[in-house]
Amino acid sequence: MLELYAGPTALKEIQQQGLHQGLFDYLLGASGGPKWFVLAGLDRVIFPEFFAHRTRPLQAIGSSAGAFRFACFAQKNPLAASNRLAERYSQTVYSERPDTAEISEKGRALLDYVLGQSGIEEIIHNSRIKVHFIVARCRGLTALEPRPLQMAGLLASAGANLFRRRLLSGFYQRYAFGTPGSGLQITDPHGMPCLHVDLSEQNLKAALMASGSIPVVLEGVRDIPGAPPGMYRDGGIIDYHFDLSFGPEPGLVLYPHFFPRPTPGWFDKSLKFRRPRLASYDKVLMVVPSAEFVASLPFGKIPDRRDFETMSPQQRIPYWQKVLSESDRLGETFMQLVEQRDIAHLITPIEFAR
Repeated sequence: MLELYAGPTALKEIQQQGLHQGLFDYLLGASGGPKWFVLAGLDRVIFPEFFAHRTRPLQAIGSSAGAFRFACFAQKNPLAASNRLAERYSQTVYSERPDTAEISEKGRALLDYVLGQSGIEEIIHNSRIKVHFIVARCRGLTALEPRPLQMAGLLASAGANLFRRRLLSGFYQRYAFGTPGSGLQITDPHGMPCLHVDLSEQNLKAALMASGSIPVVLEGVRDIPGAPPGMYRDGGIIDYHFDLSFGPEPGLVLYPHFFPRPTPGWFDKSLKFRRPRLASYDKVLMVVPSAEFVASLPFGKIPDRRDFETMSPQQRIPYWQKVLSESDRLGETFMQLVEQRDIAHLITPIEFAR
């Protein structure tokens, strides 16, 4: 039901100590829109149970859907917040031909519901869970809103990425909007820098919205308070499933993920040769739904954004909610593994990286 993949250092640590929350200093959450629903059951135990007795800070780094999930994690009642996100997102309905304004407005309403009256303050002042929302600051045509110009910028950046991933820095800058004083360090093997901006009550909602603002689909977020002026969009453009390492703390990275093989950036989805570096996954434990579990879901797949186009609301909403319900089995399995001392034999060494 669950598959575990670990880098060399992560595997060695788990062989010696078993699986417990004290191994981890970092939590990673990928982009992927409603793909997240298959991880909801894991979130329901990892957030409020696995890390329940955490005393030292845990750095939670997410882009797009991962950022939304971790905005729930850092609230005082992470289970209730996560359930609000799943409830509202799974029941989202658009008009027959929604434009970027309609989709963006629904996104802002979703955040208002998830954050509630006190969520922003709770996130900023959480002493144990230090969140970081990855956002892409756009350059050139990618910063423009008219669809034809934005598409031209996307095509140019996709072409540059085809040759070398680091060429994306000519089109986008990586920003991490994070808890003040967290001290997080992010290292990119391709040399693309990460600029850090402190989260505040004035910018948290804008930064979170920007992290999930898919180009062409949603409106970008302009001039986020506390950050340089400009247009900010989905963090998954650069960091779709991540190819990064983190510091300065020496602990491992816990990475619940939809797929057994991560894709570094948004433009790498069709590039079979583009693999993350092994150094980026040396300290990572990935927790992934098995192929058998996915095959058991309705339609034999996990949800994705195309479901909005290929299914009616009457078909899509029950399907998504069924996945949310079935995902609880993954959470139960994970906690059973935590209770076992010797689980190293169940872990597959990471081989997708180079």
